Amino acid sequence: MAVENEARSRLRGARSGSLLLGPAFVAAIAYVDPGNVASNVSAGAQFGYLLVWVIVAANVMAGLVQYLSAKLGVVTGLSLPEAVRERSSRTTRLGYWVQAELVAMATDLAEVVGGAIALNLLFDLPLLVGGVITGVVSMGLLLVQDRRGQRPFERVIIGLLAVIAIGFVTSVVVEPPSPAAAAAGLIPRFEGAESVMLAAAMLGATVMPHAVYLHSGLVRDRHGRNEPGPFRQRLLKITRVDVCLAMLVAGTVNMSMLLLAATTLQGRDDVDTIEGAHHAIGQTLGPVVALLFALGLLASGLASTSVGAYAGAMIMDGLLRRRIPIVVRRLVTLIPAIAILAVGIDPTRALIVSQVVLSFGIPFALVPLVRFTSDRALMGADINHRVTTGLAWLTAAVIIALNVALIYLTVTG
Repeated sequence: MAVENEARSRLRGARSGSLLLGPAFVAAIAYVDPGNVASNVSAGAQFGYLLVWVIVAANVMAGLVQYLSAKLGVVTGLSLPEAVRERSSRTTRLGYWVQAELVAMATDLAEVVGGAIALNLLFDLPLLVGGVITGVVSMGLLLVQDRRGQRPFERVIIGLLAVIAIGFVTSVVVEPPSPAAAAAGLIPRFEGAESVMLAAAMLGATVMPHAVYLHSGLVRDRHGRNEPGPFRQRLLKITRVDVCLAMLVAGTVNMSMLLLAATTLQGRDDVDTIEGAHHAIGQTLGPVVALLFALGLLASGLASTSVGAYAGAMIMDGLLRRRIPIVVRRLVTLIPAIAILAVGIDPTRALIVSQVVLSFGIPFALVPLVRFTSDRALMGADINHRVTTGLAWLTAAVIIALNVALIYLTVTG
């Protein structure tokens, strides 16, 4: 009777929409991180509205991948790393974990550097000091999750996502783009090798490995394993809505970044870095818009580095069944980013290189995800439809191919 009452209570919660928002919005932080800022602003500044179609395509692909990740968690009660662990040897698990940890460090590099740049823009702090502050604040956000649970952490991250959205969307409201030019950008095309490289950076590096791993675990922690029946079907529908809304927000923010650059920065010679773009925005749109841009970048760095570290802990726990204190983990993954800032490497260049490193981890996340959600023995009646499986494999192939292109163009460029 108690089990039946609990099931009824959970079903009522699903019907009321109380389970609607949360996990997908945390995962969506990966799509509005400082790496996205660098690539989207560069694309708009160099090519105007040419690559608008890339933002749309990237959002559609990311939405499908994130739904499959969440679906795996809802149906099986397993995170993607746990599913990999159950179906691989010890040696394979260890190798898989090593690459995942390298991806986590590359993720942290981009996020901490982005936060450091934002603090430099806002308060003229040295990049090294800004990186340390970003790491400390993100550690505080992780302690919220560790001590208060997932839902308070989700609320904080969603709040930061709102700050990011306001910071970047405001510029489009202040200086609206040309509707005709933006619509023309929906037609897929390129203008030379540089536009191909930027498209690869925007599209091929959009689906971050840690977000794919994390979403399945977030849903697992929120909902647990769900037996076949009305509740699970309702929960899957809510999950689709959750993903669609989260990706709509992320897509709007990314589109705003590109339109901002296309409208106000195209043709300028001093916007090849985030600092240069911020200065140009201040000159063109005024100090208030430039301030909001910097605040959005700061919120992006703080939220995304916290989510990245959370994902790293989930990956280690899922693959190795090992847990280390979240503070210790935060310090370990923070070291490479702080070292790069201390050496004085160009921060915008560091952001770009981090995206290349991240691209190596894409196949390790996408291939098992599609394979698992297409496995009837694992998913039962909720196995992917054949069309979904076909689209998922096509998406994985395109993203992997573009990441290979990104690596090649970066190395040979």
